[in-house]
Amino acid sequence: MISHAAGSAYDSTATPVTGVAVDYPAGHVIPPHSHPRSQLVYAIEGVLAVETAAGRWVVPPTRAVWLQAGVEHTIRARGAVRMRSLFVNVDAIEGVPGSDCVIDVPPLLRELILAATLVPPDYPADSRDGRLMRFLLDELRALPVLPFHLPWPEDARIARVCRALTEDPAATVTAQLWAARLAMSPKTFHRHFLRSTGVSFGRWRQQARLLLALEALAQGLPVLRVAFDHGYESQSAFAAAFKRQFGVPPTAFYR
Repeated sequence: MISHAAGSAYDSTATPVTGVAVDYPAGHVIPPHSHPRSQLVYAIEGVLAVETAAGRWVVPPTRAVWLQAGVEHTIRARGAVRMRSLFVNVDAIEGVPGSDCVIDVPPLLRELILAATLVPPDYPADSRDGRLMRFLLDELRALPVLPFHLPWPEDARIARVCRALTEDPAATVTAQLWAARLAMSPKTFHRHFLRSTGVSFGRWRQQARLLLALEALAQGLPVLRVAFDHGYESQSAFAAAFKRQFGVPPTAFYR
Protein backbone atom coordinates (compact mmCIF):
# COMPACT_ATOMS: atom_id res chain seq x y z
CA MET A 1 0.00 0.00 0.00
CA ILE A 2 1.05 3.57 -0.70
CA SER A 3 0.54 6.19 1.99
CA HIS A 4 -1.24 9.47 1.31
CA ALA A 5 2.01 11.34 1.89
CA ALA A 6 3.81 9.19 -0.66
CA GLY A 7 1.09 9.75 -3.22
CA SER A 8 2.71 12.99 -4.40
CA ALA A 9 5.12 10.94 -6.49
CA TYR A 10 2.15 9.46 -8.30
CA ASP A 11 0.37 12.72 -9.13
CA SER A 12 3.47 14.55 -10.40
CA THR A 13 4.88 11.97 -12.83
CA ALA A 14 4.98 12.66 -16.59
CA THR A 15 2.86 9.62 -17.48
CA PRO A 16 -0.77 10.44 -18.45
CA VAL A 17 -2.42 8.46 -15.64
CA THR A 18 -1.29 6.72 -12.46
CA GLY A 19 -3.08 4.74 -9.76
CA VAL A 20 -2.73 4.62 -5.97
CA ALA A 21 -4.14 2.11 -3.45
CA VAL A 22 -4.54 2.92 0.25
CA ASP A 23 -6.85 1.68 3.03
CA TYR A 24 -8.28 3.76 5.87
CA PRO A 25 -10.10 2.86 9.11
CA ALA A 26 -13.65 4.05 9.79
CA GLY A 27 -13.75 7.74 10.65
CA HIS A 28 -10.36 8.57 9.14
CA VAL A 29 -10.06 12.11 7.77
CA ILE A 30 -7.60 13.23 5.10
CA PRO A 31 -7.14 16.97 5.82
CA PRO A 32 -7.55 19.67 3.15
CA HIS A 33 -5.10 19.24 0.27
CA SER A 34 -4.94 19.45 -3.52
CA HIS A 35 -3.15 17.79 -6.43
CA PRO A 36 -1.48 19.16 -9.57
CA ARG A 37 -3.48 16.73 -11.72
CA SER A 38 -7.15 15.78 -11.84
CA GLN A 39 -8.09 12.96 -9.47
CA LEU A 40 -10.64 10.17 -9.56
CA VAL A 41 -11.44 9.28 -5.94
CA TYR A 42 -12.89 5.78 -5.63
CA ALA A 43 -13.41 3.17 -2.91
CA ILE A 44 -13.87 -0.53 -3.61
CA GLU A 45 -15.22 -0.89 -0.06
CA GLY A 46 -16.80 1.65 2.27
CA VAL A 47 -18.25 5.09 1.60
CA LEU A 48 -16.30 8.28 0.97
CA ALA A 49 -17.44 11.81 1.75
CA VAL A 50 -15.48 14.36 -0.29
CA GLU A 51 -15.77 18.05 0.57
CA THR A 52 -14.62 21.15 -1.31
CA ALA A 53 -15.48 24.83 -0.93
CA ALA A 54 -18.16 24.36 -3.61
CA GLY A 55 -19.96 21.35 -2.15
CA ARG A 56 -19.99 17.86 -0.81
CA TRP A 57 -20.12 14.45 -2.51
CA VAL A 58 -20.96 11.10 -0.87
CA VAL A 59 -20.11 7.98 -2.84
CA PRO A 60 -20.52 4.22 -2.34
CA PRO A 61 -18.41 1.55 -4.11
CA THR A 62 -20.30 1.85 -7.42
CA ARG A 63 -19.45 5.54 -7.80
CA ALA A 64 -16.39 7.80 -7.84
CA VAL A 65 -15.71 11.51 -7.41
CA TRP A 66 -13.95 13.37 -10.22
CA LEU A 67 -11.97 16.40 -8.97
CA GLN A 68 -10.31 19.04 -11.12
CA ALA A 69 -6.60 19.72 -10.72
CA GLY A 70 -5.78 22.17 -7.94
CA VAL A 71 -9.12 21.84 -6.12
CA GLU A 72 -8.59 21.74 -2.35
CA HIS A 73 -10.59 18.92 -0.79
CA THR A 74 -11.08 16.88 2.36
CA ILE A 75 -11.89 13.15 2.37
CA ARG A 76 -13.71 11.35 5.18
CA ALA A 77 -14.06 7.58 5.53
CA ARG A 78 -17.54 6.35 6.46
CA GLY A 79 -16.94 2.80 7.56
CA ALA A 80 -13.62 1.11 6.81
CA VAL A 81 -12.55 2.27 3.34
CA ARG A 82 -10.34 0.71 0.67
CA MET A 83 -9.60 3.73 -1.52
CA ARG A 84 -8.23 3.52 -5.04
CA SER A 85 -7.35 6.81 -6.75
CA LEU A 86 -6.32 7.79 -10.26
CA PHE A 87 -4.31 10.90 -11.07
CA VAL A 88 -4.98 12.03 -14.63
CA ASN A 89 -3.33 14.51 -16.96
CA VAL A 90 -6.44 15.85 -18.71
CA ASP A 91 -4.32 16.98 -21.67
CA ALA A 92 -3.97 13.28 -22.49
CA ILE A 93 -7.70 12.62 -22.79
CA GLU A 94 -10.80 14.26 -24.24
CA GLY A 95 -14.32 13.85 -22.91
CA VAL A 96 -13.65 13.87 -19.16
CA PRO A 97 -15.95 16.00 -17.00
CA GLY A 98 -15.20 19.70 -17.01
CA SER A 99 -16.19 20.20 -13.37
CA ASP A 100 -16.09 18.32 -10.07
CA CYS A 101 -18.78 15.63 -10.03
CA VAL A 102 -19.72 12.02 -9.26
CA ILE A 103 -19.52 9.42 -12.03
CA ASP A 104 -20.68 5.84 -12.40
CA VAL A 105 -18.10 3.04 -12.08
CA PRO A 106 -19.24 0.02 -14.12
CA PRO A 107 -17.52 -3.36 -13.56
CA LEU A 108 -15.00 -2.97 -16.39
CA LEU A 109 -13.82 0.43 -15.15
CA ARG A 110 -13.58 -0.96 -11.62
CA GLU A 111 -11.24 -3.73 -12.73
CA LEU A 112 -9.13 -1.29 -14.75
CA ILE A 113 -8.79 0.99 -11.73
CA LEU A 114 -7.66 -1.97 -9.61
CA ALA A 115 -5.13 -2.97 -12.26
CA ALA A 116 -3.88 0.62 -12.56
CA THR A 117 -2.97 0.72 -8.85
CA LEU A 118 -0.50 -2.11 -9.48
CA VAL A 119 1.32 -0.26 -12.28
CA PRO A 120 4.48 1.71 -11.31
CA PRO A 121 4.22 5.46 -11.97
CA ASP A 122 6.93 5.65 -14.65
CA TYR A 123 5.74 2.88 -16.97
CA PRO A 124 6.95 2.90 -20.63
CA ALA A 125 4.25 4.08 -23.05
CA ASP A 126 4.81 1.15 -25.44
CA SER A 127 4.64 -1.54 -22.71
CA ARG A 128 1.74 -3.71 -21.56
CA ASP A 129 1.25 -1.28 -18.66
CA GLY A 130 1.12 1.62 -21.11
CA ARG A 131 -1.53 -0.11 -23.22
CA LEU A 132 -3.58 -0.91 -20.10
CA MET A 133 -3.47 2.74 -19.07
CA ARG A 134 -4.56 3.90 -22.54
CA PHE A 135 -7.51 1.51 -22.31
CA LEU A 136 -8.33 2.96 -18.89
CA LEU A 137 -8.32 6.49 -20.32
CA ASP A 138 -10.70 5.37 -23.08
CA GLU A 139 -13.11 4.03 -20.46
CA LEU A 140 -13.02 7.32 -18.55
CA ARG A 141 -14.40 9.26 -21.52
CA ALA A 142 -17.88 10.73 -21.21
CA LEU A 143 -18.97 8.73 -18.16
CA PRO A 144 -22.43 9.79 -16.90
CA VAL A 145 -22.53 12.40 -14.15
CA LEU A 146 -24.73 11.33 -11.21
CA PRO A 147 -26.77 13.26 -8.60
CA PHE A 148 -24.57 12.74 -5.53
CA HIS A 149 -23.60 16.38 -5.09
CA LEU A 150 -24.65 18.73 -2.32
CA PRO A 151 -23.80 22.30 -3.48
CA TRP A 152 -22.60 24.64 -0.76
CA PRO A 153 -23.56 28.35 -0.91
CA GLU A 154 -21.16 31.27 -0.60
CA ASP A 155 -23.89 33.49 0.88
CA ALA A 156 -23.30 33.36 4.66
CA ARG A 157 -27.02 33.59 5.44
CA ILE A 158 -27.93 30.66 3.21
CA ALA A 159 -24.87 28.73 4.43
CA ARG A 160 -26.27 29.07 7.95
CA VAL A 161 -29.47 27.38 6.78
CA CYS A 162 -27.58 24.60 4.98
CA ARG A 163 -25.37 23.97 8.00
CA ALA A 164 -28.43 23.56 10.21
CA LEU A 165 -30.04 21.18 7.70
CA THR A 166 -26.96 18.94 7.66
CA GLU A 167 -26.43 19.02 11.42
CA ASP A 168 -30.05 18.00 12.08
CA PRO A 169 -31.51 16.41 8.92
CA ALA A 170 -34.68 15.35 10.76
CA ALA A 171 -35.56 18.95 11.68
CA THR A 172 -38.89 20.15 10.32
CA VAL A 173 -38.14 23.89 10.20
CA THR A 174 -39.91 25.22 7.10
CA ALA A 175 -38.69 27.67 4.50
CA GLN A 176 -41.18 30.19 5.90
CA LEU A 177 -39.63 29.91 9.38
CA TRP A 178 -36.13 30.28 7.97
CA ALA A 179 -37.24 33.34 6.04
CA ALA A 180 -38.54 34.88 9.25
CA ARG A 181 -35.29 34.08 11.10
CA LEU A 182 -33.31 35.80 8.35
CA ALA A 183 -35.68 38.78 8.21
CA MET A 184 -36.73 37.99 4.64
CA SER A 185 -40.04 37.44 2.95
CA PRO A 186 -40.61 33.80 1.90
CA LYS A 187 -40.35 34.83 -1.76
CA THR A 188 -37.02 36.58 -1.17
CA PHE A 189 -35.69 33.60 0.83
CA HIS A 190 -36.55 31.13 -1.94
CA ARG A 191 -34.95 33.40 -4.54
CA HIS A 192 -31.74 33.78 -2.50
CA PHE A 193 -31.58 30.03 -1.78
CA LEU A 194 -31.99 29.10 -5.44
CA ARG A 195 -29.41 31.65 -6.57
CA SER A 196 -26.89 30.52 -3.92
CA THR A 197 -27.18 26.75 -4.39
CA GLY A 198 -28.66 26.23 -7.84
CA VAL A 199 -31.56 24.18 -6.43
CA SER A 200 -34.70 24.88 -4.42
CA PHE A 201 -34.82 24.72 -0.61
CA GLY A 202 -36.96 21.57 -0.67
CA ARG A 203 -34.73 19.83 -3.20
CA TRP A 204 -31.55 20.74 -1.28
CA ARG A 205 -32.96 19.42 2.00
CA GLN A 206 -34.06 16.16 0.38
CA GLN A 207 -30.65 15.72 -1.25
CA ALA A 208 -28.92 16.41 2.08
CA ARG A 209 -31.07 13.88 3.90
CA LEU A 210 -30.44 11.15 1.35
CA LEU A 211 -26.69 11.72 1.10
CA LEU A 212 -26.33 11.81 4.89
CA ALA A 213 -28.43 8.63 5.03
CA LEU A 214 -25.88 6.97 2.72
CA GLU A 215 -23.17 7.70 5.27
CA ALA A 216 -25.28 6.31 8.11
CA LEU A 217 -26.03 3.12 6.17
CA ALA A 218 -22.31 2.70 5.49
CA GLN A 219 -21.72 2.63 9.24
CA GLY A 220 -24.09 -0.32 9.56
CA LEU A 221 -27.06 1.45 11.14
CA PRO A 222 -30.49 -0.21 10.67
CA VAL A 223 -32.58 1.18 7.81
CA LEU A 224 -35.49 2.06 10.13
CA ARG A 225 -33.26 4.12 12.41
CA VAL A 226 -31.66 5.85 9.42
CA ALA A 227 -35.10 6.71 8.08
CA PHE A 228 -36.24 8.33 11.34
CA ASP A 229 -32.90 10.07 11.96
CA HIS A 230 -33.10 11.72 8.54
CA GLY A 231 -36.59 13.13 8.65
CA TYR A 232 -38.75 10.34 7.21
CA GLU A 233 -41.97 9.29 8.92
CA SER A 234 -41.59 5.62 7.98
CA GLN A 235 -39.15 3.14 6.52
CA SER A 236 -41.33 2.78 3.42
CA ALA A 237 -41.33 6.56 2.77
CA PHE A 238 -37.54 6.61 3.11
CA ALA A 239 -37.13 3.57 0.85
CA ALA A 240 -39.33 5.15 -1.83
CA ALA A 241 -37.38 8.43 -1.81
CA PHE A 242 -34.07 6.55 -1.76
CA LYS A 243 -35.06 4.42 -4.74
CA ARG A 244 -36.25 7.42 -6.74
CA GLN A 245 -32.89 9.10 -6.18
CA PHE A 246 -30.48 6.18 -6.49
CA GLY A 247 -32.38 3.56 -8.47
CA VAL A 248 -32.36 0.81 -5.83
CA PRO A 249 -33.80 0.48 -2.29
CA PRO A 250 -31.48 1.14 0.68
CA THR A 251 -31.37 -2.57 1.61
CA ALA A 252 -29.82 -3.40 -1.80
CA PHE A 253 -27.58 -0.41 -2.30
CA TYR A 254 -24.31 -1.87 -0.97
CA ARG A 255 -24.63 -5.38 -2.36
